[in-house]
Amino acid sequence: MQDLEALRRELQRQGKSGELEKLAASEDGRKLGQMLDAQALQSALRSGDAGAVRGLLGGVLGTPEGQRLAGRLKALLQDKK
Repeated sequence: MQDLEALRRELQRQGKSGELEKLAASEDGRKLGQMLDAQALQSALRSGDAGAVRGLLGGVLGTPEGQRLAGRLKALLQDKK
C-alpha cells in the first residue's frame, strides 16, 4: 500500500496524474476494472494485507490487458518531464 501511495505521489510530483486517469479510462483500464473485485481490493487495502493486494492485482496484471497497462504505466514513469 505504501508502494501505491508512493506511485501516486511520484506521478503528482511529475505532473502526470492526468495521464494516470487516462490510463484508467482506457479500454484496457476499463477491462481490468471489470475483472478486479473492487470490494476485496478495498478490504485488503484497508486491512493492510499486502499479500491479498498482490494476489488480486497479480490476477489481473497477468492478463494481456494488464501487461499492456503495466507497460504503459512503466513508460509513463520513465518519461521525465
